[in-house]
Amino acid sequence: MKNTIAARIADFLKEFPPFSLINEMQLQMIAREVRVIYFEKGKAVFRKGDEGHDQFYIVNKGAVDLQKVKDNGETETIDKCDEGDIFGLRPLFAKENYLINAETEEESILYAIPIAIFKPVAEANIKVGNFLLESFASNTRNPYSTEHKGKLISESSEEFQPDSMFELQPVPVVKKIITTVPETTIRTAAKLMSRKRVGSILIVENDLPTGIVTDVDFRKTVATGSLSIDTPVSEIMSSPVICYSKHLTIAQAQLTMMKHNINHICITKDGTPNTKIKGIVSEHDIMVFQGNNPSVLMKAIKRAGSTKKLKKIRNRITYLLRGYIDHNIPLTHISKIMFELNDATIKRTIERCIEKLDTPPPVKFAWLSLGSQGRKEQLLLTDQDNALIFEDIPEEKLEETREYFLKLAKKVTKRLKTIGYEFCPADMMARNLNYCLSYTEWKSKFSDWITAPGSDEILLCSIFFDYDITYGDIRLSNGLADHIFEEVKNNKKFLSILAASALRNPTPLGFFRQFLVEQDGNNKDFFDIKKRAITPLTDAGRVLSLSHNVKNISNTAERFEKLAQLETQNRELYLACSYSSKALLKFRTRHGLKNKDSGRFINLKDLTKEEKIKLKRCFKSIKDVQDLIKIRFEISPYL
Repeated sequence: MKNTIAARIADFLKEFPPFSLINEMQLQMIAREVRVIYFEKGKAVFRKGDEGHDQFYIVNKGAVDLQKVKDNGETETIDKCDEGDIFGLRPLFAKENYLINAETEEESILYAIPIAIFKPVAEANIKVGNFLLESFASNTRNPYSTEHKGKLISESSEEFQPDSMFELQPVPVVKKIITTVPETTIRTAAKLMSRKRVGSILIVENDLPTGIVTDVDFRKTVATGSLSIDTPVSEIMSSPVICYSKHLTIAQAQLTMMKHNINHICITKDGTPNTKIKGIVSEHDIMVFQGNNPSVLMKAIKRAGSTKKLKKIRNRITYLLRGYIDHNIPLTHISKIMFELNDATIKRTIERCIEKLDTPPPVKFAWLSLGSQGRKEQLLLTDQDNALIFEDIPEEKLEETREYFLKLAKKVTKRLKTIGYEFCPADMMARNLNYCLSYTEWKSKFSDWITAPGSDEILLCSIFFDYDITYGDIRLSNGLADHIFEEVKNNKKFLSILAASALRNPTPLGFFRQFLVEQDGNNKDFFDIKKRAITPLTDAGRVLSLSHNVKNISNTAERFEKLAQLETQNRELYLACSYSSKALLKFRTRHGLKNKDSGRFINLKDLTKEEKIKLKRCFKSIKDVQDLIKIRFEISPYL
């Protein structure tokens, strides 16, 4: 009669080296002698100084920490063993006591492999012996340390040649900048610029950038006689100033300048106008590339005269994305460039639709991109989420004005669908009467969501709190953002409910660290990487940032990096969350490009053992940050 337990053990072992390197007969022989051992969480498999066991181990279910014991008795995790990992090899090579601890991180099932049975097989099989020697020698790596973090997808730029990817190098920054205050006259500012031989001057208040004046501004105003040279520079300055951090790349700078029709960018400490100026970048400092690169695509978008052409350009953007992914370009660079190209595509679509309407917009308005595009995380073509704010007007003209913008929004969203951005399944788009509102109506709506939050309101907040202006008057979007932060400030009840909502998708692993997959529907048995992994980190970053009143940062990775600065005691956790958010997004993008879809649903059968293990390591960040949120916001299991 067949030993079914041994057969199941053999089926498991043959999936992992070194057991995958031996023949079926030897595998069955070993499987019959394997002991199956159950350990509760936090139990020692062996301790430093223990006499070597007559067996080594492979993880069947669960996880085991390998710990170094310091001189003061404290322990430090130096490796983590997941499904299929082997450990406890010392008795195979030397009759010595263990030098480290092995402790279960959670409930675990281990297979104990008798050394007496396995050693003759290893000695007779060179490949098996070499694998065990390498595993034994390398069993001190710490995948969670800052230096040796186990990377799901490389964030190193060493895999591509700088010459072939020059546009991704940091942009040259001029650190010797010329500044003045808003009250300075045009005459004085011009003399200062001439004396310093510069083409621009930054206008500052309290050492923060509030505007910029260039030679072009002088030609447009003073040279034409529109203004006197004794007029304050505040009358001609461009404001607000477009700001970035020092990590701005050449490609991103080119795209930004073309998008905003500017030739200077201000570099500040954190990339916003709220911190100290570090330098300035001008168009003359940048080499303009020729060929099929982001700059050329941006120019093509701005010149596109039809939706059909924009669709073709968007397909070329996908090819560019594929090249970046294949070259392992850092995700930070990829997301910023893709955001600018997506943003420009939407902006050009809006411009063309306005041109096709009989009359220009009756009042100033702002088109907001929501969700992943609002967070600068939309790499693949996914569904569109957007909203529209228009300037306050007299009550008698409100509905007439709304009709104009609804008509515009329907045209825009229809063309975006043609380009490849599908309609939002929940109709959270500017063409919806509920999301095409005046400035005051939007303020009132957000106030209602925040002061009386139900499940629907919290869901809407999670979408509408992450937005970026794509087209129109930035004062409307900034004013709305200020209103939101004022409403949320010190509102512990709302933050607690939002925090509870951030826990609605728990860690993506179930019992014995198995992936939680879809139970029914078209994606049955597939892993939903968006709902199970990316969204929990996004939600956590949002609520923690709101609690610190962090403005002007909506990107998930950047939110966690900012939190690492604000909470030094949790720096390691937040940096791990930042890394995990980028790694998971890049992983989704790889699979989306491979399968020509959104990359949301992953067939686990397509993943290698290494991919599964490294995904699980990213999931640890989700569990840790959710545990922090539970404690900080005092979330009860019944809330």
